[in-house]
Amino acid sequence: MKAMILAAGLGTRLKPWTLHHPKALVPVGGTPMLAHVISRLKSQGFDSIAVNVHHFAGQIKDFLASEYPADRIGISDERDALLDTGGGLLKATPLLCGDDRPYLVHNVDILSDAPLADIMKAHEASGRDISLVTSPRESTRRLVFGPRGELRGWHNTVSGEFRPAGFVAGADMHEAAFSGIYAVSPRVHDALREYSRRIGSDAFPIMDFLLDAAGTLLIGEIGLPELNLIDIGKPATLSRAGEFLDSLGSR
Repeated sequence: MKAMILAAGLGTRLKPWTLHHPKALVPVGGTPMLAHVISRLKSQGFDSIAVNVHHFAGQIKDFLASEYPADRIGISDERDALLDTGGGLLKATPLLCGDDRPYLVHNVDILSDAPLADIMKAHEASGRDISLVTSPRESTRRLVFGPRGELRGWHNTVSGEFRPAGFVAGADMHEAAFSGIYAVSPRVHDALREYSRRIGSDAFPIMDFLLDAAGTLLIGEIGLPELNLIDIGKPATLSRAGEFLDSLGSR
């Protein structure tokens, strides 16, 4: 199975660490976060992994070369320009789309007990273009799904904003928190390329693309009601990450 780890971000919320290091190498329980994600993927049967790099890219490349010299880990180099989450996938097309098998996207700052191999099986069985892993956890930014689990919109529960513009959630819709984990079929890259051309930019967030494509691509959810997840992208949660890892190991 194939996976893409999004590791190119600036990690501004984790300063001062990220003034001199990439977010992906922030230590959690004495081990770089990137290593935890790679270990999780490998344990679930992912044998082809791509990682995108930008901020202190050389440190990540050196770490991967040192720790995983025999593994199939490809580098998508964004040192020339940070491409955001959507543009990052498009840039990595040569690493991800050599065959028609879907791949998993995993944010580098996410720790969870999500059954990654089962997610891929569920995605393939669904026939969807993209499957977003969701849960009922607390979040101020939530995705809105229709009665058949199809993506319809996005909701900021603090400001009350809905996207796309003019979208109104119906009574038959429900909201869920996005996990930062999702499955993608390679045919989606044609739509990513067209979207990039249409907006006139190689850099764009994946959420902007998803909301734009929701009416044309089959984008749905894989809901995990019991998902345990922590986002270590900010100091408050990073301080609890070690304890979270210990709790996962005891299950």
